Amino acid sequence: MTAQALPREPQQDRSRATRRRLLEAAVGCLASVGWAGTTVAVVAERAGVSRGAAQHHFRTREELVTAAVEYGSDVRMAQMRERLDALADHRPSTLDVVTLLGEMYTSPLFRAALQLWVAASSDEQLRARIVPLEAKVGREAHRLTVEALGADESVPGVRETVQATLDLVRGLGLADLLTDDSARRTRLLRQWAITLDRALGR
Repeated sequence: MTAQALPREPQQDRSRATRRRLLEAAVGCLASVGWAGTTVAVVAERAGVSRGAAQHHFRTREELVTAAVEYGSDVRMAQMRERLDALADHRPSTLDVVTLLGEMYTSPLFRAALQLWVAASSDEQLRARIVPLEAKVGREAHRLTVEALGADESVPGVRETVQATLDLVRGLGLADLLTDDSARRTRLLRQWAITLDRALGR
């Protein structure tokens, strides 16, 4: 009797797994070495795949990093939804929500997106790819924040206050790039939660 060969992983599954490894590696590269250091060759090596395999999925560096940031943004939003779902048995406090946002905007995923923003600011073709993507991410982050806070945007000023909250946490994410700003960030977010409660009429 001959031993039966083990079933091979379907080609489509292998292709998806390779693509995901490349996207995760690209996010990691952007966060750690920036745009200049994120080449297809470097990402392929980090992902453990050949450069040819990488170029089969992504013809150019721009395609690769744009897809990586889109993937990273989807992960960021999914993580936020999961964290909020974990608090679903009770409405999260305002401090819970702003702390969660602060964590989201100091994550490696945000750092990767930020590196791409900087590159896109002086590269017209890259900017054309990134602006619609970031607009989509911004809308989803705003929607989730409104939902988490239970904010009523029909009340004058509430929409702008939510937008200010997102601008604040993005700014705190920038401040965290060069040095660990966590202690100051914690104090600021605690105070902002009090201010936000007042603005929301709580």
